[in-house]
Amino acid sequence: MEQARQQMGRRAVTEDLKGRYLDLVEASLMNEIYGESPLDSWAQAAATRLRHPWQTRSWSKVWPARAHTMIGRPRMRHLRGLVEAALEQRIPGDFIETGVWRGGACILMRAVLAAHGVADRHVYVCDSFEGLPKPNAALYPADKADKLFSFGELAVSEAQVRKNFEAYGLLDDQVVFLKGFFKDTLPALQGHAFALIRLDGDMYESTMDALTNLYDGVSPGGYVVIDDYGVLGSCRRAVHDFLDARGLKPTIEPIDGAGVWWRKD
Repeated sequence: MEQARQQMGRRAVTEDLKGRYLDLVEASLMNEIYGESPLDSWAQAAATRLRHPWQTRSWSKVWPARAHTMIGRPRMRHLRGLVEAALEQRIPGDFIETGVWRGGACILMRAVLAAHGVADRHVYVCDSFEGLPKPNAALYPADKADKLFSFGELAVSEAQVRKNFEAYGLLDDQVVFLKGFFKDTLPALQGHAFALIRLDGDMYESTMDALTNLYDGVSPGGYVVIDDYGVLGSCRRAVHDFLDARGLKPTIEPIDGAGVWWRKD
């Protein structure tokens, strides 16, 4: 009886340490420990307004100066929960994000694998690492007015993202980088098994490319996360055009005002 109590106590301590570690990773990725520099944030916002005077939205709150992610605590915590659920439920496959910016969401997914001692799954880090493509209005009219390609703030090099992984001690052979525009790189992943796909390509084309090439590989019971569904109409339209073409009607659940998710039946 005493031995059983001790084992239960050790398991409780282990679970507590896992949670504390992941809490710390989350806070670090969002730069909540030291906080964003007001001067850096002001300089970045001013530079953005100068480069893009047509843009009226305050991007300084969306694109933090130093944090490794811009997705915010609700989406970070939700992503962590889905990755842990996939492991707990033994849903087969790897994890992938398409459109990684500074790599924060991918770093979190790798951290979850580390916390749970999972050594046989990978995190795929997919990005052009050069920013978004120019709209192909002929093929994708929904992207006609898209100007995100002009934002240098969204172009983070592969070397920098690798450096960010290294800062957390999480750059290893379980992290797979796939560089290039999705139309060129993602076809190589068709049929690859994924427990979770996280799509953050913003544009209609990028979202459609990801769904077309990755969705069939999502394991039954696996998870699909769409980052900008709630704020970018072109992204939302791509999701529904894809689902309608397949005759699929998943229950799309909100995460916050921007992200949504569903589980593949």
